[in-house]
Amino acid sequence: MGKSYDVIFENNRKWVEAKITENPDFFKILAETQNPEYLYIGCSDSRVSAEEMMGMKPGEVFVTRNVANLVNTLDMNSTAVIQYAVEHLKVKHIIVCGHYGCGGVKAAMTSEDLGLLNPWLRNIRDVYRLHQAELDQISDEHERYNRLVELNVQEQCINVIKMAVVQEQYLVDEYPIVHGWVFDLKTGRIIDQEIDFESILKDIQKIYNLTNSDWVMSRKKNKNFFD
Repeated sequence: MGKSYDVIFENNRKWVEAKITENPDFFKILAETQNPEYLYIGCSDSRVSAEEMMGMKPGEVFVTRNVANLVNTLDMNSTAVIQYAVEHLKVKHIIVCGHYGCGGVKAAMTSEDLGLLNPWLRNIRDVYRLHQAELDQISDEHERYNRLVELNVQEQCINVIKMAVVQEQYLVDEYPIVHGWVFDLKTGRIIDQEIDFESILKDIQKIYNLTNSDWVMSRKKNKNFFD
């Protein structure tokens, strides 16, 4: 093993020591249970670390990541994570977070055969197709990429809302609420796309209602959910 690999274990040792110094029972408490309020669905990009940018501690965020933060109902990983987070962990907020400069989004906008990535990136191409009129009016390529990142987040939020487990849990508890974010790598800022969860839920009820009942709209707007 080279030095670049060995340093990980040294960093881990220092981290353990720091945590025990701060709280001798830290790992005992950590091992007992997890009770996160947030499910974070993000991109696999190595520059975007969910807990770090959110200022959260271990046990506070349930995380799943993939190329371009997609929620594909045929992907057992993402659907299983959402099912578990909603049904068993009872998360209150589901966050889909993309980021500007996403390589997956850029790849989906190129006329290139990318082999095994093709079916995965086709989901982003579908987002482009849905919003082609708007995107084609953006002459600056960089701005067009960034706008597709935002639109992709919005469409993935809708995919989350389509899921039966999300609809059913919301009927009972008025949560989870779905949020769409974009992380700006150049500034480190999280940008809330201000997804109107209740409005989307109501709009898609006719087609995607899987509960066989009327959906109850929460009176709470839940916009300041970190307060």
